[in-house]
Amino acid sequence: MQIGAVVSQGEVGTDVGALRAYAQAVEELGYDFLVVSDHVVGSVKEAHPELDRVYPIDSYLHESMSVLAFLAGVAPKLGFLTSVVILPQRQTVLAAKQAAEIDVLSGGRLRLGVGVGWNKVEYEGLVKAFDDRGARSEEQIALLRALWTEPVISFDGRWERITEAGINPLPVQRPIPIWIGGYVEATLRRIGRIGDGWFPWREPDETMRAAVGRLHGYAIEAGRDPAAIGLEPQLTLAQKQPADFLPFVDGWRALGATHLCVNTMRNGFTTPDQHLAAITRVATALGVGTT
Repeated sequence: MQIGAVVSQGEVGTDVGALRAYAQAVEELGYDFLVVSDHVVGSVKEAHPELDRVYPIDSYLHESMSVLAFLAGVAPKLGFLTSVVILPQRQTVLAAKQAAEIDVLSGGRLRLGVGVGWNKVEYEGLVKAFDDRGARSEEQIALLRALWTEPVISFDGRWERITEAGINPLPVQRPIPIWIGGYVEATLRRIGRIGDGWFPWREPDETMRAAVGRLHGYAIEAGRDPAAIGLEPQLTLAQKQPADFLPFVDGWRALGATHLCVNTMRNGFTTPDQHLAAITRVATALGVGTT
């Protein structure tokens, strides 16, 4: 099982030195990868009374592709994951180009985590349709993989079109692994048919055991090997006591988890050093870097 750490950007803010120090500390502790989140714009809840929630305007969050390019340069041994890029609100060819660059800069260690999102404000601001985002994401994934594996392609889909063109450089990984987030049944079916991995950020209980079983069933229906689909739960420290760490990890290992990320957010921390101390404690508890 590979173990990674989620970058808590709220306390890092615009302190580039703190971001560098965090990434290098994660690397030195023996973690396998870093995780960054994705929101392009924040907004004010009072301006959108029709929505249940918005992404707060005062929350720090660097653009995920850009910050990974920086992190690849300062922590060259780490893998990287977007968890998750909201793919249907982005231009597919540009996303393919950005991901390919990060894969090259990191020596082939990118996993592109994608999802369809919930934030209508972002879709409006980026001039993308919200209601058909699930179906569009499947066509986008097909186009991404074509762009990552062939120097010149033609693609004529329902929403996407490119004629005798391509990106250069191509990524190291051809194609880059695409992991998919979400819990609704349509998402599980999508992962079973076309995904390289899933993010089950829940307890390793019977509900998740059943969900993994259904996911594997959808993979078999699609003629795929279920074992080829990775699973990455998230150990959220704000919801756990230290004594809970190993049972959580062991429970997910028994369900076939291939990766695990450690989330130190929502603990009331106010400095990057507090996050570093937390991931250090987890590294000791889980034996990170000893195998």
